[in-house]
Amino acid sequence: MSTSKIKTVVEEMISPFLDSQGFELVDIEYVKEGSNWFLRIFVDKEGGIDIEDCGRISEHVSEQLDKNDPITDAYFLEVSSPGAERPLKKPEDVRKAVGKHVYITTYEPISGAKEFEGLLLSFDGDNAVVAVGKKEHSIPYSKVASARLAIVF
Repeated sequence: MSTSKIKTVVEEMISPFLDSQGFELVDIEYVKEGSNWFLRIFVDKEGGIDIEDCGRISEHVSEQLDKNDPITDAYFLEVSSPGAERPLKKPEDVRKAVGKHVYITTYEPISGAKEFEGLLLSFDGDNAVVAVGKKEHSIPYSKVASARLAIVF
């Protein structure tokens, strides 16, 4: 089974539980690092997630994976918070990040750049407006390769 199919199957398997418990599924990764496979599940909730939440989710996910067995390879399961530099995977994630500091990369240059780090001023579903210094950049969402929250030091 392909890694994207595994991610889809795992998401469908765990989303009802996460939703019922008030958690938000931020991302799923199924990656090989060295000789080991890792299934990483990033979860958040209003007010943040703690170690007990991760443990409870991990137990539920393990039970579901054992029962349904969608992954044939040996792997390590990791459940964690997305961290301070949370990825913004969906349009709704970007919408919630308005007013926050973000880092966005694009598939092709926009105004001569492919990387933008600054304050997300607005997002209408089609365009994100980011203030980088004193200049505002309108970035078409269709051109966004990746986006995440960014920490300002």
